[in-house]
Amino acid sequence: MKKTVAIVLVCLLLIGVFSSCGEKQHDSIMYWKDDSPAMMSIISFVSSVTDEKSKDYVPEDRRIAVFDMDGTLYGELFPTYFDESLLLYRLLHDESYQASDNDLAWAIEAEEALLSGKQEPDSPRSGAQMAAEAFSGFTVEQYRAYVREFMQMPVAGFDNMTYGEGFYLPMIELVKYLSEHGFTVFISSGAERSLLRELIGDTLGEWIPSYRVIGSTYSLEASGQGDIEGRKYTYKPEDTVLLEGNLVSKNLKMNKVVTIIDEIGVSPILVFGNSSGDLSMAEYAVQHGGKAYMLLCDDTVRDYGILETADAFAEKCRKLGFETISMRDEFETIYKKDAVKTKLDGK
Repeated sequence: MKKTVAIVLVCLLLIGVFSSCGEKQHDSIMYWKDDSPAMMSIISFVSSVTDEKSKDYVPEDRRIAVFDMDGTLYGELFPTYFDESLLLYRLLHDESYQASDNDLAWAIEAEEALLSGKQEPDSPRSGAQMAAEAFSGFTVEQYRAYVREFMQMPVAGFDNMTYGEGFYLPMIELVKYLSEHGFTVFISSGAERSLLRELIGDTLGEWIPSYRVIGSTYSLEASGQGDIEGRKYTYKPEDTVLLEGNLVSKNLKMNKVVTIIDEIGVSPILVFGNSSGDLSMAEYAVQHGGKAYMLLCDDTVRDYGILETADAFAEKCRKLGFETISMRDEFETIYKKDAVKTKLDGK
């Protein structure tokens, strides 16, 4: 009898999320498995910080959630990051652009390795700097249009999926769920800002407007500016804004903490990431009373997970006090329904 009462009480606590028989009732979490420890933990946390009677109550203006992008909201194994895939396309397949011999040699080797499921070679210089140079002279609008066109192309390693569709459905639902509970959601990514803003627009734009996207920064200048410093140049009616060709800042690791302080102004109470590049902002959130969840790419059937890497990262997260999310064990699905994983040689 006591066991039955306990079960009923647990079910009542989850009304509006799951029904008492386990059937999913809340649209925002339909892509998560019923027994997901991470989702149960998140639901409990959200319930606590949104209950005005709770000692853990957090006003809406302090309910900040920050998500990494690649590998957290969006696939990063197609067969590599979106921004690197874009760069390889620009260097190798765009006939309007002539890459340097060194960049071209690296790109050929990198693409061959990635498409055969092997380790890509180290870049002789910063990939982000290469990308900044590759799009030098574009207006911001031209650059975003280029990204948009690339988003229509099929991803490597999957059938029936374009680069614009490569989002993790459970994590998109999580963004929606948090937004519905008074959270202000930001993205903090190592990818460049304008690229990110274009990529997320159709999928996440309803909950994450452009001004809440933090990313790496390429230098910009007015078309008529020349060698004049920005602080000394006045933008003119005939000017346009151009990508100038240099990387200003790569938004990784400690830089994510700095951009949170500079651009958000308060510490987040929730952080979601998937790699060592996200550990700094996770630690910053936990240090200030928040929680951090790290996504493990451990699904080798529906995605290109690497178990050894996932297990090692999970152990590191446990030692740091961060919770983990298993794609394999906690996601009901990962990508859009008709996307089918193919096979890269070697994977």
